[in-house]
Amino acid sequence: MSLNSFEQRIFDYWQTHHDEERFWREKVRNLAALINDPSEAATRLERELWHYFEERSGAIPAFREAVQRDGLRRTSMRNLAELLLRIWTDIRPKKKSGPGSINQHN
Repeated sequence: MSLNSFEQRIFDYWQTHHDEERFWREKVRNLAALINDPSEAATRLERELWHYFEERSGAIPAFREAVQRDGLRRTSMRNLAELLLRIWTDIRPKKKSGPGSINQHN
């Protein structure tokens, strides 16, 4: 899974700021427990992640630098939301079936 530059900055920031990572890990787990639909959980989390980036871009130098370079235009955080749900919970977003996909039934 590929993250955009804003998503990657958040993920990297959490790797060195463990209190924030723990906060978000708990938040993701609680959200997943409340919302059983993986797609809806990812949508809700995506909005919260953007709000977090937007709010913290005034205080966190790495976020502020990204905003100064790229501007603060609404950017999708969907890939990060789905990644966090995958690595921090038991929720697995449904794979989209499209033309040529093989569905196996056991």
